[in-house]
Amino acid sequence: MTHPSADYLPIIYKRYAKAWRKLRSESPFIEKTWLDRFLDLIPQKTEDQSLPNKAEVLDLGCGDGYPIAHYLLENGCQIRGVDFTKAFIKAAKKNFKGAPAEWIIADMRDIAFDQQFSGIIAWDSYFHLPAEDQIALFQKFERYCRPGAPLLITTGANDGEAIGEFNGHPLYHASLAPDHYRQLFIEHGFGLIQYKIEDQSCGGRTIWLAKKR
Repeated sequence: MTHPSADYLPIIYKRYAKAWRKLRSESPFIEKTWLDRFLDLIPQKTEDQSLPNKAEVLDLGCGDGYPIAHYLLENGCQIRGVDFTKAFIKAAKKNFKGAPAEWIIADMRDIAFDQQFSGIIAWDSYFHLPAEDQIALFQKFERYCRPGAPLLITTGANDGEAIGEFNGHPLYHASLAPDHYRQLFIEHGFGLIQYKIEDQSCGGRTIWLAKKR
């Protein structure tokens, strides 16, 4: 049975959106190495391999756009940002007014698009989903990644639930076993490019970078 704090997560982000944004803005930009690896894998040409193609990246759990979407925009990507916190999306629209970006208020579990993307990122967001929802979301990863597109996600290091804390409130996290993630990548048509458990150069995050076959 999923820990009850999983249902409390949207309330925390809504209530403390300003505090969360401040904390994130004061954190060092340690994600760059992994984002560069992600960018290096994005298909850069059209099907006939003749014309440059501005990559459109789906950012699931985009927050206010900093630092992930901001860096991707600086590197020539278009962004489709999704977050269930209205205050984050409102801030993203303000932060990146005029940029090639669309910001959507939605739960990543409910997304539905009529296109595929040049890459998908779920950074510090996917691991807030209960295990069964993480498994189900791989169907959307498969559906919305075009062939050759990279997928970059962060997870927990081991199978189980972990309850963190923010401003005195429980902050839900969950993870599958590493072998279970590996199997999901295979089943849904991804080749694993790089996996790092508790990468100390990136805040102790466990990171997966894969590519759609």
